[in-house]
Amino acid sequence: MYPINTPPRHPVTRLTVSFILSITLFLAPAVLADGGVRPTPAPHSNDLVIASATVRLDSALNAFVFELSVDGKAGRIVPQARGQMDGAPVLAYVFVTDLKPEAVGFGPVEAGLLVLAVTVHPDFDDTPLWDENGDGAYDNDGYVYHTHWVVLVPDKRVEGGLSTAQFDANDPAVILPPTNPGMPLYLDSPGHPVHLNADRLQVIVPRYRIKGTTAFSYDVVSAYLQVNTSDNTRPMLGVYKVYDVLSGDLSLPFKAIRQ
Repeated sequence: MYPINTPPRHPVTRLTVSFILSITLFLAPAVLADGGVRPTPAPHSNDLVIASATVRLDSALNAFVFELSVDGKAGRIVPQARGQMDGAPVLAYVFVTDLKPEAVGFGPVEAGLLVLAVTVHPDFDDTPLWDENGDGAYDNDGYVYHTHWVVLVPDKRVEGGLSTAQFDANDPAVILPPTNPGMPLYLDSPGHPVHLNADRLQVIVPRYRIKGTTAFSYDVVSAYLQVNTSDNTRPMLGVYKVYDVLSGDLSLPFKAIRQ
């Protein structure tokens, strides 16, 4: 279910965010007359309001630590499973970067924006190499927050204005990292560990996994995405709602620092 939480401790001026004060409620996507599924994002919650973020290169580890804090509890919200891929809900905390897609093993993508997304989606598991819940099965971890490198592109077909870049599965020119999950999307499942602790979320990314990069700019957003397999007028994985943007305008004003 989507829990609904009390308002944040301080006014949010980055975006206009209204908070619903109530008990936990179930939200199921509405079915359209043509068989498609209307997006039904989670209600606004302080668990989705980004309070701060840092990306720092830890010299001792030779790894980047991507870290954010929220006004509520990081990773507390997990969407209700729909029971099928079409209309499957996805929640994400997203580090938007100015890195090139090639930095993590993709080929060039025109107008592509490389992001590190920490996502949860209980209807499916798209990390076939990793067993995030440690139960010995590799196909049942979608309900656990996990990492993806994703290439986003502008897309006016969805309310959030962005979607995961798609490609023709038969196109031999497409270049993907070897850890991609096999979907026709510029999506990778790198297995970078996620640590959730109260209001804080951390991801550890070894520097060699982004080709030795030492500096880049970033921003942080929280968003609702949804899978589409029935409507060819919409993308396969689109952004339907942006809850919060740390900078307020997605200008990527923040810099990775060396520690």
